[in-house]
Amino acid sequence: MAILRELNIIETDVLNDDPVRPHIPKSARLSDGRQVFVLEDNGEISAVICVAYTDKVPIDEFELKEFNSFDGNCAIFYTVWSYKKGAGRLIIQRVSDHLKKRGWIKRYITLSPLTEMAEKFHTRNGAKLINKGDKCQNFEYFMEEEDA
Repeated sequence: MAILRELNIIETDVLNDDPVRPHIPKSARLSDGRQVFVLEDNGEISAVICVAYTDKVPIDEFELKEFNSFDGNCAIFYTVWSYKKGAGRLIIQRVSDHLKKRGWIKRYITLSPLTEMAEKFHTRNGAKLINKGDKCQNFEYFMEEEDA
């Protein structure tokens, strides 16, 4: 059974494996308004996702940094990778469900590289392309509201 949890500070070496944004320092990923989640399966990390909270949709890394907000209503998935087939999709789903419980997150957006692989991954998993810029593209995952 896969378990979602926040990255433990002693496990930050896993961030060196980031294939999308390896240049972002660990300190920035773990600062206020940011979180890193891992999906653990049988005691091993199977996927990692870095999330920034903002009040606006960033179109590049500069805006991601500028729009950072501890209590922002947008969850920006700015990098995700997996070590196991299907774990990337599962971590996005689990993190979205986890954040939905907070109540103030209204939008689930990616800051994805301009690659066919990223585009296929997100559209195959139900996200819609909302912006294609010079350096990045944004996809939005629409979470269904639960009935009260």
